[in-house]
Amino acid sequence: MAGARAIQRTARQSPYKMRLVIDQVRGMNVNEALALLKFSKKHAAKQIEKVLRSAIANAEQAARNANTSIDVDALYLTHAIVNEGPKLKRFTPAAMGRATPIHKRTSHIDIIVSEKEGR
Repeated sequence: MAGARAIQRTARQSPYKMRLVIDQVRGMNVNEALALLKFSKKHAAKQIEKVLRSAIANAEQAARNANTSIDVDALYLTHAIVNEGPKLKRFTPAAMGRATPIHKRTSHIDIIVSEKEGR
């Protein structure tokens, strides 16, 4: 199996904050990654956990459609990346009648899980 993929686009958190969490779980076994994300204090961990669970479900569904078996415990994160999404541009009042821009950053989360080779 090539690997199952899950993507979340325009998650309302800056890519920098997301990358702090995704760097911790990259390359991990899915069970270890889910445990780490569940007990992380970061808000990004909750969003990344949702995408990871979706990727696992996609792997199970792909195996079911291909009429093959898959060991969910043998899955690991082969590809976990956070890219920058479109910025929401807002303005806030400033001194002397001016307006200052605020960029509310968004993220695209992309996770691919697959089984370890040579079991």
